[in-house]
Amino acid sequence: MGIRLHFWGAAQTVTGSSHHLECAGQNILLDCGLFQGRRQEAVEINSHLALPDEQLAGQGTGGLNAVVLSHAHIDHSGNLPSLAKRGYRGPIYATASTIDLCGPMLKDSAHIQEGDADFMNRRRGRRNLLKLPQGAEPVQPLYTQEDAEQVSRQMQQIQMHEPKLLAGSTKDAGFSVSLSNAGHMLGSTCVLVEAVEKGQTTRLLFSGDVGRKDLPIIRDPDAAPVADYLIMESTYGNRLHQPIGPVKQKLARLVKRTIGRGGHIIVPAFAVERTQQLVLLLHQLIDEKQIPDIPIFVDSPLAVAVTDVFRKHTEDWDKEACVFYSKGTDPFGWERLRYTRTVQESKALNDLRVPFLVMSASGMCEAGRILHHLKNGIEDPRNLVLITGYQAANTLGRKIVDRLPEVNIFGEPMRLRAEVDSIGELSGHADQSELLAWMEPAVKGLKKVFLVHGEPLAQEALKEEIEKRYGLEVVCPKRGDRFEVS
Repeated sequence: MGIRLHFWGAAQTVTGSSHHLECAGQNILLDCGLFQGRRQEAVEINSHLALPDEQLAGQGTGGLNAVVLSHAHIDHSGNLPSLAKRGYRGPIYATASTIDLCGPMLKDSAHIQEGDADFMNRRRGRRNLLKLPQGAEPVQPLYTQEDAEQVSRQMQQIQMHEPKLLAGSTKDAGFSVSLSNAGHMLGSTCVLVEAVEKGQTTRLLFSGDVGRKDLPIIRDPDAAPVADYLIMESTYGNRLHQPIGPVKQKLARLVKRTIGRGGHIIVPAFAVERTQQLVLLLHQLIDEKQIPDIPIFVDSPLAVAVTDVFRKHTEDWDKEACVFYSKGTDPFGWERLRYTRTVQESKALNDLRVPFLVMSASGMCEAGRILHHLKNGIEDPRNLVLITGYQAANTLGRKIVDRLPEVNIFGEPMRLRAEVDSIGELSGHADQSELLAWMEPAVKGLKKVFLVHGEPLAQEALKEEIEKRYGLEVVCPKRGDRFEVS
């Protein structure tokens, strides 16, 4: 008796979060994220969900009763449309902020899936004189925008810190959950699951992604509640971050130095969270007259939609962000800040001859409008390319961080002559010491810890520290591993 755990995603990797829990004949998923990696591997993993199709579409015993979503990032939410496509019509529980973020984010993800399938079919057609080989089926998108819209209709709001009995469960059998603030992004949560079967209650805590204290906009993480078992992320389990405090002054120095030589600041920034954090910091610096009031552009349609969600959910802001609100000022808008929506507006930035700053997606420089800005400015030594987040191996962003003398943009070799710098202090993931501190309030009741959402080296380092400091048993499950806990 207890909970049957099935680890299906983010197991010894940092993407595709998904964990299947079963108790008293009830089935729930914690997250349903998109695996992001090499194309063929991603297609294979994302096409196989934690439960078979008949259970996804079924009702009652044996079917999927509910999904609980920790937060809106695509590696946690991005495969929800696949559930809808396979027939799941039950509730998807999340905070109000997460629900509002998932709307534009999942629609954007579906657009990418559709575009990728179209590209593959056109490429196959060119190779076969515009005709697919006999018997070959066209490549289908993982899911469509219609599937993403179906997900939006299934989402149901849960309030922070208010216990919620999940669909299909009763107080005597099944699951209830309580959410607490994870401090990772707008609306992000840790999920405390209480499972009841034959009079026995088992408490399992899922960390989601744990944030850091003093991040711009977002309130600090709540302390971990007491639980019997913990599923915890380990993204930076072998790393210690730089302090967040000096980041604003570092940003000011970089901006002033680039302006002083007449250059442009090109900022690859993820459309969700990092863009909004940078906008707020720049607004503060301008108000404090630490940097000149130069033109600043946010050149990402998704970032525009996401920023509107940030404006709406002031209940998730920290005290610093609320200072703007209390003065009747928009932290994400001022006279010299422009949000560009059209391709024409984006292209027009290439003709500007005065110093300016442009933020654009993608954050790893792999696609989107940022490529055009880099192509236009990367060979000018007066310019600055400011990296604001983690750059995966083999991405254009990683090659820029590594300062390769030449990089390819749109297939054309470009000399990397612009200055390159980074502000990694804004990472939304807790480091090793912060994870250890976050879990400490729960330690006295824990029987076992499962580490997920981390590469093997990071997990092994964190496992060693947890065992040494707290004397707990720690497991790093692989995809498909099953456990029973009680």
